[in-house]
Amino acid sequence: MRAVRDVGSPADTIASVSGRISTRRRGPSPTRHRDAGVALGLLAGFAADRVLGDPRRWHPVAGIGHAAGAAERVLYRDNRPAGVVFAAICVGAGWAVGELVGRVPATRARVAVTTLATWSVLGGTTLVRVGDAMADALDADDIESARQLVPSLCGRDPEALDEAGIARAALESIAENTSDAAVAPLVWAACAGLPGLIVYRVVNTLDAMVGHRDDRYRRFGWAAARLDDLANLAPARLTGALAVVLGGAPAGALRAWRRDAAAHPSPNAGVVEATFAGALGVTLGGRTEYPYGVELRPLLGDGPAPATSDLRAAVVLSRRVQTAAAIGAATAAFLVSRRSGR
Repeated sequence: MRAVRDVGSPADTIASVSGRISTRRRGPSPTRHRDAGVALGLLAGFAADRVLGDPRRWHPVAGIGHAAGAAERVLYRDNRPAGVVFAAICVGAGWAVGELVGRVPATRARVAVTTLATWSVLGGTTLVRVGDAMADALDADDIESARQLVPSLCGRDPEALDEAGIARAALESIAENTSDAAVAPLVWAACAGLPGLIVYRVVNTLDAMVGHRDDRYRRFGWAAARLDDLANLAPARLTGALAVVLGGAPAGALRAWRRDAAAHPSPNAGVVEATFAGALGVTLGGRTEYPYGVELRPLLGDGPAPATSDLRAAVVLSRRVQTAAAIGAATAAFLVSRRSGR
């Protein structure tokens, strides 16, 4: 004869269930551990980027580019809806990878994964190293070597640039990419953890690949370009604010931001380029030649055209901004972990 288990009274059952729920609530919060891992991983990944620069082989961003290129070959049509589908699939895949990788169960493993992802995604140290190398080449009157470095920073036609044009192009690129390659990934990681870090890099890579104004991508790349603009709205303004505070000329940087930034064709590059120009006491903008044509950019800031000494000063300012952003992002992620643990 099967024994009948005594389940007790309804009140006893409710008390038992409530006790188990209370015990679960007092236990460790997965979200808290994940976000604490993000904070530690951001600092460790930033330190790795500062010491090592970009990975020399098997760079994940190159992998993103290859995967996106394969998707483009299948999905390309010369219209905006096709570009929307392309961007949505790539971003969705990036988010899924971030969620999957971020769910590793051990806290140490989460920290290690976040560290590796942060190091792979950040490009701030390589950016400033190229800036220093370009300044060295210009100071040595080796304009050909300087021209060879231009594609590492921006998409302008190197053969169309003289020494002054190279210095200006490099400084503008350092300003813009301080936000795109360093501050923005850190901001998105602090806001959304590992998925945010990976999705931001996917968005930025798509913009670099298809967000152009030439005949092939004017319509297909529209969604990627607009998505990149949206993703960089807050990070660009944080970068501008840090440049105002850390640049040594807060009044000039703030004046250039308020007066000149809105005239730039990019809602985000205008902010960081204007604040860097104001902080360094130079004028940026003017005739800008790309493979697809010539743009006449608005003038940003006051003072002479940038020289190599200004390029070196921009490198120093970029390093300061990157460090402040890393500390701020890690602090924000840690505070989120404390709140989510309550």
